[in-house]
Amino acid sequence: MPETQPLLDARGLVKHYPIKGGVMLKEIAAVKAVDDVSLSIQRGETLGLVGESGCGKSTFGRAILRLEEPTAGEVWFDGDNILAYEREQLRALRQKMQIIFQDPFSSLNPRKPVASIIGEPLLIHGMKSRRERDARVLELLRVVGLRQEHMRRYPHMFSGGQRQRIGVARALALNPQLVVCDEAVSALDVSIQAQVLNLLKDLQEDFGLTYLFISHDLHVVEHISDRVAVMYLGKIVEIAASETIYAQPLHPYTQALLSASPMPDPTHRRKRIILKGDVPSPINPPPGCRFHTRCPFAEAICAEKEPALREVNPGHQAACHFAGQVGL
Repeated sequence: MPETQPLLDARGLVKHYPIKGGVMLKEIAAVKAVDDVSLSIQRGETLGLVGESGCGKSTFGRAILRLEEPTAGEVWFDGDNILAYEREQLRALRQKMQIIFQDPFSSLNPRKPVASIIGEPLLIHGMKSRRERDARVLELLRVVGLRQEHMRRYPHMFSGGQRQRIGVARALALNPQLVVCDEAVSALDVSIQAQVLNLLKDLQEDFGLTYLFISHDLHVVEHISDRVAVMYLGKIVEIAASETIYAQPLHPYTQALLSASPMPDPTHRRKRIILKGDVPSPINPPPGCRFHTRCPFAEAICAEKEPALREVNPGHQAACHFAGQVGL
């Protein structure tokens, strides 16, 4: 069967943050947060994006939404390069692309009741009638498992799980096609995480949503994702179907991540891979493979030549010179 056009297709995406210094405050270096990342998301799927803190996951999510303006590259959404959009086009695009933030408290305005928080996107995009907005807000609250009396309450009056449900309702207000979940459950207790994850899966089925699910928790990503992309120091190092990447990781970094992840079954033990050294600076990443300074399998070529992200097995890509030859 021919491949369908992805809903979102990032091509060679780059986001560098300039570092300025000297008397004239000229750019003397740059933080290479996202460095030549190409990633596509099919309609209706959940793509998990994992990696250590500071690897560029959240920056990538914000860049594809143009909350952060990319330095270079292209972002194609539903067949259009949205980096070429003017202000009014971008305003209309906001209805189709939304984000659920990590902290369910700081992302909600403490001075506004829930009805205003969820109803604000509706007002901005043309729903002037207060009655219509309230009816839509009530519908959304019921969808995410909250009640009518919650409309007039303020964020501090809710638990963390309830606040995240409010964030989900706000993201759904404009019937988006793509939702970026930026560490959407990491600030919640484990039992509440399960509730919110199940809610997200139910909403995806009911409304045909597409998710980019950013997280450092490998078990959460395994539970919700169809495919998983692993990111290290601004680069994608491995992409595969969720069950494949957890059963047979090909990149040494992915293998190390999985070995460090706690197992739900305490009787099952996994061989731990201890990575040497610290994560290099994104200001001056190592030459060749960016992981070679910590890789237990590195050889001379790894410091000289950057490995391309290539298909090692059908549907399974890895950026390693020896992918498939090393293992746990």
